[in-house]
Amino acid sequence: MKLMIRKDQLNDAIQQVSKASSSRPAIPILGGIKFDVTHQGVTLTASDTDISIQSFIPVENGEFVVARIDKPGSVVLPAKFFVEIVKKLPSDELEIEVKDNHQTMIRSGSTDIQMIGLDPEEFPILPTIEEKDTISVPGDMLKMMIRQTVFATSTSEQTPILTGTLWNLAEGQLKFVATDRHRLASRTANVQTEADYRFSNVVISGKTLNELSRLIPDDNSHVNIFVADNQVLFKIGHVLFYSRILDGTYPDTSKIIPQQFKTELVLNTKKLTDSIDRAYLMSREEKTNIVRLMTQEDGTIEISSSSAELGRVTEQLEVKEMNGEPLRIAFNSKYVLDALKVIDSEYLFIGFTGAMSPIIIKPTDHSHSLHLILPYRTTG
Repeated sequence: MKLMIRKDQLNDAIQQVSKASSSRPAIPILGGIKFDVTHQGVTLTASDTDISIQSFIPVENGEFVVARIDKPGSVVLPAKFFVEIVKKLPSDELEIEVKDNHQTMIRSGSTDIQMIGLDPEEFPILPTIEEKDTISVPGDMLKMMIRQTVFATSTSEQTPILTGTLWNLAEGQLKFVATDRHRLASRTANVQTEADYRFSNVVISGKTLNELSRLIPDDNSHVNIFVADNQVLFKIGHVLFYSRILDGTYPDTSKIIPQQFKTELVLNTKKLTDSIDRAYLMSREEKTNIVRLMTQEDGTIEISSSSAELGRVTEQLEVKEMNGEPLRIAFNSKYVLDALKVIDSEYLFIGFTGAMSPIIIKPTDHSHSLHLILPYRTTG
């Protein structure tokens, strides 16, 4: 194998795929990036078996030549070192040549590097996914859906299924749900697909979705998604991102979402966020994160928190609308702040069904997202 390639193009591609290489591989090959070089271009692949990322660099990109292929071939190079060294090479181009026993020479300007490569035959084979039924989602929409739900996934491996986000598709509507048993976040969006195409109980790891989100460009170019029995494939331009679907059945969360409320509030999102943020600073010192909300007779609400060592924070907040019974409730302020920070509406609705029943938070200008938080039982 021998080729010349532009450093900037190679660097972009290895930055993308290296997110899938294992930092502590069970076997050395999983800590590498596989190069497959043909006369059409260079394919880079990395995999930790849970996720696999592949990026293709064509020999020509519009008006300029990206790579000159002298001899096709394959090799696996250690990802961590290769990613770092390419960024630091002195010239705009580099030459890569693989000799006997996968010994790899990298030349750039006056720099010569000899690397010990690995046998590409030992690299895991990527899943085969039939690209039949496609879901097409604008990249910025998919990033938003991930951002507005993934924070509510569980970090406990005792319930692996809850470390993922549930995906359901029916009648052209894609729905994400995430919960860690203390809170829940959901987001829906209309997507381009065949009218009768549907699936349920597709659960993708929250960590995987965060990695996927970093690969999606900040524009509205579409991401094409293909779902198989135990894998999902995301196509993002020249990048393929494969993710394993988590095993198990996601719990039915629809029954825990109340439809009617004893107390309803409509508040300015930013003002409520800032108020709870200030109260959180005090409650954080107490290591409880408990903040209290109480309705007032004058139509305002009181937000408060206290610390045995520091003191107490109390403030009044104006309410745009208030309906129903008087209320006094305590909640985990960090959970509420996580939800408030991803709500993109000027005003939000909060519904309460009692001091020990789920709190519902949602935007007032659309019905695409919903957040549920369980309150605290307190003695004060």
